[in-house]
Amino acid sequence: MERSTRVFSTTVVVLMLLLLATEMGPNVAEARLCESASHRFHGICVRKSNCGAVCQTEGFSGGKCRGFRARCMCTKHCREEEQN
Repeated sequence: MERSTRVFSTTVVVLMLLLLATEMGPNVAEARLCESASHRFHGICVRKSNCGAVCQTEGFSGGKCRGFRARCMCTKHCREEEQN
C-alpha cells in the first residue's frame, strides 16, 4: 500500500512539473496564413511548386493544391486586421 501511494505521489509531481514547464515556455506569436483562390492558375492543380510559382506572380508568398477539385489556393501571411 505504501509503495502504491509513493508511486502515485511521484506521478502527480512529475505531471505538475511537466505542466509548469509547458506554461513557462516562450510565448511566440504565430503568423496565420490567409488563402485566396488563384486567378491566373488554370486546370487541375497537381504540383504545389507550379501553383506556388503562379501565386507569386499574383503577389502572394506561395500556394498549394487544395480540395476535391484540386484548385490552386494562394497563401500569404495575414495582416492584423485580416485575422479578425
